[in-house]
Amino acid sequence: MLPYTVYSEAGGVGKTTLAANLAVAHARAGLDVLVIPLDPQDGDLSHLFDIDHDRADADADHIVRHLVEREKGPFDELIHHDIDHPGVDIIPEHNMLDDLEDVLQREADSRSDFGESFPKYTQLLRVLRENEVNEEYDVVIMDPQASPGAGVYNAIAASGNLVLPIEPSAKGQASVNGLEDLVSGLSEQLEIGVGVLAAVPNGFSGTNDQTEILEAVRELGYDVPVVFRQRSSLFEGCWRQNCSAFTYVREHRDRQRDHEMDTLAKFDELARHIERQGGIEAPNPPEPGEIEELAEV
Repeated sequence: MLPYTVYSEAGGVGKTTLAANLAVAHARAGLDVLVIPLDPQDGDLSHLFDIDHDRADADADHIVRHLVEREKGPFDELIHHDIDHPGVDIIPEHNMLDDLEDVLQREADSRSDFGESFPKYTQLLRVLRENEVNEEYDVVIMDPQASPGAGVYNAIAASGNLVLPIEPSAKGQASVNGLEDLVSGLSEQLEIGVGVLAAVPNGFSGTNDQTEILEAVRELGYDVPVVFRQRSSLFEGCWRQNCSAFTYVREHRDRQRDHEMDTLAKFDELARHIERQGGIEAPNPPEPGEIEELAEV
């Protein structure tokens, strides 16, 4: 099993859009994928795939309950099997994620009163191991919130691998530099190794400054297998129609647009790169960007 976390400390870099489309790209190649979004904000991955209807239901079972062993049912009943994206399973987000840090800390304090240990940043790892997720899935993708906290730490501890969406700007470079400190500190705290599978620039327009920033990112030792240019129309369409970029182009476009087909191809290429880095091989990878025929421009 290949687990990884899509993470950036900077907001607005397309983190959730990248996680969602990578999940679909892995599944298109015949891999079984589980996505675990851990972002409490409303504009999250569950919203993108239109499966967040129970996020405010106080009586619903959810991932936070499982992290503190207060679950209402078996783990597999949390999982949504997305009929619009075959091969992609998702654990929908719940509003309780907004209180995750406090919930975990209260549980740790309660256990401590009885002399019990409760490492609050490795509970997702425990849940995945106890439920033998590695036996059911080829790829597990975590999508936590941008701000450091319990969701981020649990995701990184459970995955040990990162995919870094970056904005090709001075701000984006600063967030990557800051992430190195975060990862090294977390590695020491949790006594785990954390690897970076890819850095993924988004919104690249080819200016000299952006090119220099990409080179600086590469000099940090990160692979940059693909670069996404500005695709605001495509990605905004995905959020408007609650679907992946592949579905949007196939079902909501009446003709082929070369720049959008190139974007789909890059999602496929990035997925293959991540798979190679993680030591797995997709059984049936399509030609990059290949979907059902559309009318030519």
